[in-house]
Amino acid sequence: MLFCASALCAPCFVREITEGGGVLPDAALCVVLASSGRCTLAPPDGDGDGVLTLAAGDLALVGAGTAVTPGADSHILCAGLGGEAAQKAAAGVPRALRFDGRACPGAAAALAALAAAEDAGADEEQLAVCAFALLAAVARADEAPRESGMPALVRRAVAAIEQNFAGLYGVEELSEQLGVSKSHLVRAFRAATGTTPGQYLTAVRIEAAKALLSLRDDSLELVASMCGFSGANYFCKAFKKHTGMTPAAWRAAHAGAAVPSPLLQRLERNMYV
Repeated sequence: MLFCASALCAPCFVREITEGGGVLPDAALCVVLASSGRCTLAPPDGDGDGVLTLAAGDLALVGAGTAVTPGADSHILCAGLGGEAAQKAAAGVPRALRFDGRACPGAAAALAALAAAEDAGADEEQLAVCAFALLAAVARADEAPRESGMPALVRRAVAAIEQNFAGLYGVEELSEQLGVSKSHLVRAFRAATGTTPGQYLTAVRIEAAKALLSLRDDSLELVASMCGFSGANYFCKAFKKHTGMTPAAWRAAHAGAAVPSPLLQRLERNMYV
């Protein structure tokens, strides 16, 4: 054998995430794919400006310790790469990088192939070959336009939701603001992101609620109101559906935790305007 393929590039872990979320284990470089639905990626240093949101088809290059939180009905595939080539690649990625999977069309397939090889019990050298193929597929990710493949209407819808999720009545109001029919907006949004604008709106509200519950002692009624939910009962049902926990249980488990959330910053600015 001329060289050891696993020393060059080898998988440290391969993980599927569909609910609950988790923190990525140690690896030189981690690749995350939102194969369906959406997810948020929070950096381990708690930098709220470093939080990424992936829609269906998006990939990201991140570091170990990144917290992955999937939305409802989402499938997230993650892999951590080690070895000399992965370490050198990581040195060229000074910060988390999100890109449209269509800009690197082989990346999603390479990640899926790596996951399939591990499931099939492939040996170390076979896994190393799959890992290197994945690394090669994402090598030009920094050259990909960040918003490529997402129609202008969908970009405007996402921006409107994230900027006014607390005051937005629903998808009908959003479609009116954007000057299109509700049915057209839903079709375009689903085609581009894999989810509906209503589901995305709820997911954004849940993310803001998580931050409020972790950092503040407000009543559930107030949290619901601040995040745009019609009442505490509906908020509790939606929160448990998305996270598997009641808001009270989440607060008990995460009280005082540093939850990076630009959404919380927007909420707090609105409170004092």
